[in-house]
Amino acid sequence: MRIETLMQLPAATALALGLAFAVPAHADTLAEVQEAGKLVVATEMQFPPFDFMVNGEYTGVDKDLLDEVGKELGVEMEYVDLPWTSVLPGLEAGKYDFVGAPLNASQARLERYAFSSPIAYSGNAFVKRKGNDEITGPESLAGKTVGVIKASSTLKQVTAYSETLPEPIEVREYSDMLGVYADVANGRIDAGASSVPNVSYASVQRPDQLEVVQPPFGQPNYYGWVTRKDPADASLIEAISAALETMKEDGRMAEIQMKWFGQTEDLPDTMPDPGF
Repeated sequence: MRIETLMQLPAATALALGLAFAVPAHADTLAEVQEAGKLVVATEMQFPPFDFMVNGEYTGVDKDLLDEVGKELGVEMEYVDLPWTSVLPGLEAGKYDFVGAPLNASQARLERYAFSSPIAYSGNAFVKRKGNDEITGPESLAGKTVGVIKASSTLKQVTAYSETLPEPIEVREYSDMLGVYADVANGRIDAGASSVPNVSYASVQRPDQLEVVQPPFGQPNYYGWVTRKDPADASLIEAISAALETMKEDGRMAEIQMKWFGQTEDLPDTMPDPGF
């Protein structure tokens, strides 16, 4: 159709035809981030050891990892602290580029968000009093008392694991892990249970009182970071995963793991199927 003819048509018709001939623009978040020289990352800074504040300064596992990702991408990192209930809705609304808080991968989340490769193991483990030789592995908790946060996913995992033992675990429910750790250290209960990163961090903070029981128990899972599941964001999440892979190869990942967990983790290159 000639331009003169298009101009003679009614406005609405001409607009529709014009849009039909237009070439769609494909946004690319990574390109936009690199052009701006800044990656805006949201998290909740109240989840040690991953994200928390010390004397007004953001610190934790995620901060250390993300700072290194910024170096790999050649951009500055801008961190946004939000209540957890606002983090994912804000991502979907396009208020920032990326969520740098640790998310457990699940089937529902994998369908809704684009995950990075794993940043940490997030399964569950028991923690015992330092020097308690009666507990040599998870199976040693048969018939013993274990403290767990009430209404937590770990409580479900402990209950399920207990059913596999010759004698059930006696579960004592707590409102917070500080109480659990205090009772383990003082011998009032035999062990506590929480996520691997949580008990690992506690053992690093209290090396003379607490010790992680190896190996972990229950359904294995992994933490990852997420962005929108949109073609425009695909290159960003791929670049972040590639940066994590480089950090694993050159030892930076292991150094950060040792700093916060007191041990290294062998993480898969891609997010495994969680199976739930």
